[in-house]
Amino acid sequence: MKITFPYQTFGVKAFLLGLVLLVAGCAQKNSPASSATTTVPASAVAATPDTKPVYDLIKRVVPQHAASFVVEFIPQEDGKDVYEVESRGGKVVLRGNNGVSVASALNHYLKHYTHSSITWNGSNIVIPNPMPAVAQKVRSVSPYKYRYYLNYCTFNYTMSWWDWERWQWEIDWMAMNGINMPLALTGQNAIHRRVYKGMGLTDQDLESFFSGPAYFSWFWMGNLDAWGGPLPVSWMESHEALQKQILERERGLGMTPILPAFTGHVPPAFKQKFPNANLKKTSWDEMFPDVYLLDPDDPMFVEIGKKFIEETIDTYGTDHLYTSDTFNENRPPSSDSLFLNNISQKVYQSMAAADPKATWIMQGWLFHFSRDFWKAPQIQAMLNAVPDDKMIILDLWSEKNPMWLKTEAYYGKPWIWNMLHNFGGNVNMYGLMDRIATWPAQALHHPDRGKLVGLGLTPEAIEQNPVVYELMMENAWRDTPIDLTTWLRGYTRRRYGKENENANKAWEILRRTVYADSVTSGGPESIVAGRPTFSRNTGGVTTNFTYKPLDLVTAWDHLMAAADELKNTEGYQFDAVDLTRQVLANHATVIQQRFAQAYKDKNLTAFKKHSAEFITLIEDMDKLLATQEDFLLGRWLNASKKWGTTEAEKRLYEKNARNLITLWGDKDSKLREYSNRQWSGLLNGYYKKRWQQYFDYVTGQMQKGQEIDQKAFDERIKNWEWQWVNSTESYPDETKGDAVSVANEMYLKYNASIKNSHK
Repeated sequence: MKITFPYQTFGVKAFLLGLVLLVAGCAQKNSPASSATTTVPASAVAATPDTKPVYDLIKRVVPQHAASFVVEFIPQEDGKDVYEVESRGGKVVLRGNNGVSVASALNHYLKHYTHSSITWNGSNIVIPNPMPAVAQKVRSVSPYKYRYYLNYCTFNYTMSWWDWERWQWEIDWMAMNGINMPLALTGQNAIHRRVYKGMGLTDQDLESFFSGPAYFSWFWMGNLDAWGGPLPVSWMESHEALQKQILERERGLGMTPILPAFTGHVPPAFKQKFPNANLKKTSWDEMFPDVYLLDPDDPMFVEIGKKFIEETIDTYGTDHLYTSDTFNENRPPSSDSLFLNNISQKVYQSMAAADPKATWIMQGWLFHFSRDFWKAPQIQAMLNAVPDDKMIILDLWSEKNPMWLKTEAYYGKPWIWNMLHNFGGNVNMYGLMDRIATWPAQALHHPDRGKLVGLGLTPEAIEQNPVVYELMMENAWRDTPIDLTTWLRGYTRRRYGKENENANKAWEILRRTVYADSVTSGGPESIVAGRPTFSRNTGGVTTNFTYKPLDLVTAWDHLMAAADELKNTEGYQFDAVDLTRQVLANHATVIQQRFAQAYKDKNLTAFKKHSAEFITLIEDMDKLLATQEDFLLGRWLNASKKWGTTEAEKRLYEKNARNLITLWGDKDSKLREYSNRQWSGLLNGYYKKRWQQYFDYVTGQMQKGQEIDQKAFDERIKNWEWQWVNSTESYPDETKGDAVSVANEMYLKYNASIKNSHK
């Protein structure tokens, strides 16, 4: 990930900054009740508690120009967040009702007056001197009380190994994009540990409970126990400290983080310690042991839930927002309305017993995932058990499967419109641009919208497709549809530093192809990442296209034609590599079908030719992606090992990191490739070696005049895959080669042949 906020807080400096923040305390999360304006120059030695977090953000984002900005706080407008931007006395005044609003004002100024862009995958911050003046005051009011962020899965598919430096960057990005309601799951294991140890369980008892660091999302959701563990105590302690830093910063900027509540998920040892407890077994996936859930009717449910909230508040404080998803991808034992009503009531009571101000934030995913179970009576029973003002539903996949339209807007509960977008961290160009540009505003004005109170982002993974997230968050401060043609031209200018007609033409094509998909769930992947087969699609990998691949090549023509003028900007460098990667990833299917046909025709010469082309393509993709840090396997693996305090811990964390993105579970896992990544290192070190074994096997069988046994090969390759998961060979975590030069090399090598293959 290309982080280009010019941070100076690395290593020890970051740690010391965290200590300073912890000692200093956080700003109040709400703006002052008074309408008085507070003004403190950015260059002041001591800022007031309210302004310091915002000035610190400005200094991190634009350190050379921080003294040119003035921060002022103003009241909300009719209970809505507001920001203003204007020039005064040669400085730019940023106003807002809290830190998030002021940061959004900064982002507005940078985007629209300096044509700057800040994204996960490359930034372009160029501020003229003198700074552009704001001719007429800008004032913007958000139509949404809440702007939500994150999915349980994001904390693993992307955030498993994040340190404070990376979190600091993300929180700044969140604030600048108007996010005020982030999910905050880090450090939760420490709460579990203290609660259960307080009930008499030991650390040894909990070894069969806590998952490894890459699998916390599914542990928190009650899907699995212990996989990837045992979890070292050092991890729990380090991440409790990290969570305190995260919450300090988020609250200091005016955000209201959501903390986890008790779901009923208890350790396997619980049944021995409390033999009379009413426990139910549930199986999320057959490859994992059953998980034990405490029945909400059991008196201990509310008791433990209360302990969880009390321990959470003692450790982390609270903003009275709690997340709990009792039946995430698990079928309830009964569809009886009274049963479901009672469960929901007890879950809420377990929160309210410790915090009377508690509001339950609940994912609406279960209503889509298990839609054959969750009919109107069951959904209403689950929701009606909680007061309307004490529950908010996240419509998790609004851009694809808007459940609010199928549930009468969740039968009167406040709800939030969300874009899910990415599954598993798969690397592909994908998004529903036209929907994202128009559907939020349409929902906002829909006569049957019910109590729509927010919008947000719920991706399973981030750090890809920055255009989709930039577009989505444009909706945070407006109530009208976005003119996508105009917006895209502005986006390319900000991202690439100047207007370029070829870039504009490329993006118009991308909008109609990869960013117009409306059939698949997360866009086509590459057969390169699939377990070797002659089929177009294989377990975990789908390569069906919803656009003409040749159209994407035309976009490639235009984007590469802009190289001479745009090659020095990070955004262009990433996009040139990403589009080249996508074209090559698509072309892999063409080559695969050629060697599949050669096998069918018993043409060994052709099979050898096309299989060699396939291996070369993988090698070229690896070389291409090695130029961008966002696509390096070594960064993921090395980040995991940095958390280890012993060699054994480093081995455990690296195994977690390798496993999640390949097999996901054991060698018989049905979830393999769910989180596949087109990354340099993974391509040459895993996918290529797997395919080469397949080609050697098929070639041998063809030479003997015998048919292949696909099942036999699959059984054999499982052992090799598991061996790779348990291996420790190193991969580079630094880039190699010039991004645009290598992209152009691939363009010259493949462009004509790809076009010919579609004639």
